[in-house]
Amino acid sequence: MSHPLSDVQRPRPYQYLWPGTARCPLLGFAAWSGTGKTTLLSHVIPLLRARGLRIGLIKHAHHEVEVDQPGKDSHRLRKAGAEQVLLTTSRRWALMTERREESEPELAEELTRLNQEELDLVLVEGFRDQRFPKIELLRQTAKSDRRPMYLTDNAIIALATDGTDPAPTTSLPVLNLNDPPGIADFILHQVLARTETS
Repeated sequence: MSHPLSDVQRPRPYQYLWPGTARCPLLGFAAWSGTGKTTLLSHVIPLLRARGLRIGLIKHAHHEVEVDQPGKDSHRLRKAGAEQVLLTTSRRWALMTERREESEPELAEELTRLNQEELDLVLVEGFRDQRFPKIELLRQTAKSDRRPMYLTDNAIIALATDGTDPAPTTSLPVLNLNDPPGIADFILHQVLARTETS
């Protein structure tokens, strides 16, 4: 039995916004720091998985992150000079690669690191200044000096608000930030063009 989304004839909404390296649909969650992107994703991902979707995730961090812990063998060997360290167990594997030069990552390049053939959707947290389909999260608690991104970014395809401010004046769909099932439905129907029966 084939996977429900493996049909090559399925329309690809927003494909015109995909980076050239995208091989499956992708959707970003864009917002200023502290808006709740990770919290929302942690609720939406299980809902999408329950619908049978295979999900990949790319998260952009703006600070130095140590994936392996100091004192562990993999960390010691990477710090000793190994440029690539593959840590593998019976349950998972992780490849850590040192960049030759420090530079801000580009989403198009990072997508090539995923096995997209085994995914139905790539969710992206961060990369808010790069062009690809995104939902912008808006909260009343956001700093007033930060203008909403949808005003200047035509790759924003929907807004998710906490409902504390009047709805933004826009033709974009406005979703309830506190309704993960509603956001999951939007992703299924609008981003993936999936019907309930497919």
